[in-house]
Amino acid sequence: MNISRLFDSKKVIYSLEVFPPKKTTSIDTIYNTLYGLRGLRPDFISVTYGAGGSPSQKQKTCEIASMIRSEYGIEPVSHLTCVGSTKESVRSFLDQLKASGVSNVLALRGDKTPENDVIDFKHADDLTRFIREYDDSFNVIGACYPEGHCEAASLDEDIENLKRKVDAGATHLISQLFFDNGQFYNFMDKVEKAGIRVPIEAGIMPVVNKSQIERTVSMCGASFPMKFSKMINKYADDPTALKDAGIAFATEQIIDLINNDVRGIHLYTMNRVEVATRITESISNILTSCNK
Repeated sequence: MNISRLFDSKKVIYSLEVFPPKKTTSIDTIYNTLYGLRGLRPDFISVTYGAGGSPSQKQKTCEIASMIRSEYGIEPVSHLTCVGSTKESVRSFLDQLKASGVSNVLALRGDKTPENDVIDFKHADDLTRFIREYDDSFNVIGACYPEGHCEAASLDEDIENLKRKVDAGATHLISQLFFDNGQFYNFMDKVEKAGIRVPIEAGIMPVVNKSQIERTVSMCGASFPMKFSKMINKYADDPTALKDAGIAFATEQIIDLINNDVRGIHLYTMNRVEVATRITESISNILTSCNK
């Protein structure tokens, strides 16, 4: 199913993201995660893999996406990065996804590393255009950055790049994580003025431990509003309280976004079933009411 069509019938989409374990010996953990998430009934679940993913990584992503669809009846979205990828390898992966019944792809550039640099695709819009031209039965989703991509000179420049991605064929967008809803609303105003009309889901990551905070800052540079910083400082030495506070903060973020007519919420679960379950249960009645 082309998940972009969900926006025609629902006011607010709710989706989850999971990631395959890096070690093959830990593969059972993702199956346990999906079993735990199955009852939350999201509109779709996206499955990541690393930039320049090895054939084994891509195989795991494809297998997990296929299982989400066949065993749990939930629509899957497979991530696909283009850094370190050739046109041939992308075609091969798309063929593999299609054979597994996976028809939705999140097209990303991926992070450049010394081992994985640009080969055939310079930007995500190049990959998006290539997928649509190779097989237009795929629905292609794009990423966006409410505070601007770290390599862009400004947010306005990044939105110009985003427009090219949409023009290349992205049917809806999922945002990078953020903690300041004001930043997201500012971004949405600019996007509208730029003529970008596709639906945008807000990406939310519940922060539930100190090490996650450090990784988050190094990964995306999202700004911390004062309310968030106070929460972290207050409960930094109490893991249980910090987890509860992080779940509460993310839930409050989501409710505010829905109240302000966001088209979708994409929860970065980090494979934490308990966290995803508590948040989903807290907002389930709100989602139901919005989609009546």
